[in-house]
Amino acid sequence: MRNLGRALAVLLVVLAATACAPRFVLPGPPVTTPTLEPNHVILSDGARLPLRTWRAESEREKAVLLALHGFNDYGTFIAQAAWELAEQGVTTYAYDQRGFGGAPHTGRWAGADAYLADLTTISRLIRAEHPGVPFYLLGESMGGAVVLAAVTGNDPPAADGVILSAPAVWGWRSMPFYQTVPLRMAAHLFPGWVLTGEGLDITPSDNREMLIALGRDPLVIKGARVDTLYGLTTLMDRAYGAGATFNENALILYGEKDEIIPWGPTRDLLAARPVEALKNQKVALYQNGYHMLLRDLQGDVVLTDLTAWLADPKAPLPSKADFNAAKIEPR
Repeated sequence: MRNLGRALAVLLVVLAATACAPRFVLPGPPVTTPTLEPNHVILSDGARLPLRTWRAESEREKAVLLALHGFNDYGTFIAQAAWELAEQGVTTYAYDQRGFGGAPHTGRWAGADAYLADLTTISRLIRAEHPGVPFYLLGESMGGAVVLAAVTGNDPPAADGVILSAPAVWGWRSMPFYQTVPLRMAAHLFPGWVLTGEGLDITPSDNREMLIALGRDPLVIKGARVDTLYGLTTLMDRAYGAGATFNENALILYGEKDEIIPWGPTRDLLAARPVEALKNQKVALYQNGYHMLLRDLQGDVVLTDLTAWLADPKAPLPSKADFNAAKIEPR
């Protein structure tokens, strides 16, 4: 048995010495001044990220929302909600993050720092276009992890509040070892190996028609490189650890039927928040909600709550999902 242990130790040393590293596509050096164009945002390294805008009538504009999509998705994830928000006086922006949708280097991970820096840069550009108008961030899943890590980071975007929809906080510290160990090894040995998730029997939403449309959408990525999953897990871990300093005005949305991000890590995030955060933050728990809350069959219920929160963060939500959350939310 001792010899077997030594042999395994030697094997691990050899693998570590000869292994590849995760192959991220990091941003290049600054070559230009970041700018907003009608359909793109140009970042300092010259990257052109597709940008979509759903504008409220200028005389009715009450708020501006910058929405970040989830993993393998892209900016149109918010389209249906954005049209309805525009009718309520909310202008919505959404961009394709690096490696997703129509952004450069499809399927490749740019590094957590890049996603956070992009959010801060783009937030400032958009806010400058709407002086004096309340400005909010919305992040779904991976987008929620980016928002959460950014607002608690060293160079946070200036926002009047944030909306986290099923934030991705299932990182290294919250995953079981039998998932983290193979992922670490595969990312270093076979970084370009693509996984599709077929056969996992996971339901991201009860909106079957919407899921079929996503499956047919060529801009929705259908698989993921192992090193991209490694990078995503590192980002989620940063978001998971951000709870202790997360004190921003916030609405946190979660569905009891979420099969993508487990309740346990989300509960840990809520429990880690400073006491004073409870005055500034509202948690909504939807009994029939899945991971893609705004696109679920009850998405209109979630959107009504979101709109009500933008109008008055202190008022009870129309669906009473905040009262449902209060029953199990950590104190």
